[in-house]
Amino acid sequence: MPEASGGDRPPAGGGQVGREPGTRRADRVPFERVAVVGLGLIGGSIALAVRRAWPSVVVTGVDSGEVIDRARSLGAVDAASTDLVIVSEASLVVLAAPVRQNIGRLLELPRLVRPSAVVTDVGSTKRAIVEAARHVGGEVTFVGGHPLAGATASGIEHASADLFSGRRWLFTPEADSPPDALERLRVFVSMMGAEPCWMDAAEHDHLMAYLSHLPQLAASALMQVAGDEVGAAGLEFAGPGLTDTTRLAGSPSGIWADICLTNADYLQAALGRLADVLDSLRARVGDRDALEGILGPARAWREQLIASARRLDRAPEGGKR
Repeated sequence: MPEASGGDRPPAGGGQVGREPGTRRADRVPFERVAVVGLGLIGGSIALAVRRAWPSVVVTGVDSGEVIDRARSLGAVDAASTDLVIVSEASLVVLAAPVRQNIGRLLELPRLVRPSAVVTDVGSTKRAIVEAARHVGGEVTFVGGHPLAGATASGIEHASADLFSGRRWLFTPEADSPPDALERLRVFVSMMGAEPCWMDAAEHDHLMAYLSHLPQLAASALMQVAGDEVGAAGLEFAGPGLTDTTRLAGSPSGIWADICLTNADYLQAALGRLADVLDSLRARVGDRDALEGILGPARAWREQLIASARRLDRAPEGGKR
């Protein structure tokens, strides 16, 4: 499978490009009015990052009344509403709710947004929403997106304008995606400190099944097994290993259910691969050679993972965390 591509210039017609350093120019305003639908950790962070990068840009938000009050208190939005109609004047609409809610919102947009508006999302799966966009047709210019950023806590109260700094932001354009929309999105995320990358929606979902969704389910399964076996009293004796390994088990279940439902095929394959390794361990846990055959390569891949993270930390100015 080819690597994800990144770079300073978006691909024409959704193709791949090579990675180049992005330029960050505060005078380049790709979108004059940005609407964020879903003001949680990611959506709230986008709103804050936009307001810092381009103080003149009008930022509107859509969420529940309670969340809107918190967004206003943080200065994240100029205006907000519980009604999607507020996005009608936006030049960019960012769908930042859970995955299946984003799909539903996308289907409502043709009757609301201007023909020149660009729509993107931040969901962890891409095929389902890209397919929904195809059904909408040319009525909406949609480009799937996914910032590889997050935090241990959710909610707009934990949002930060720095959340995307040094992080990759994946886009899944179609062959007919307008080059101008891709360029404007490139500038948009680069100014927030992110590194734009471009790939096919199916490639994205395959990668995320192994790099994001499988770790989530593995951590949740591990926590359930340990908790069910030893109970609350037994967990009193747990060391940092279990705490560190199961951090993801604290993620919101509703959000992750949506993610799994929209990537079930790739995730089933990933779970099958993990189950095969665990079955092998169970059958040969008393065999030193068999153990080293798993522990050794796992350690090597872990070192590769850490090396990759360090390379991102040494990114050019504008791409640091």
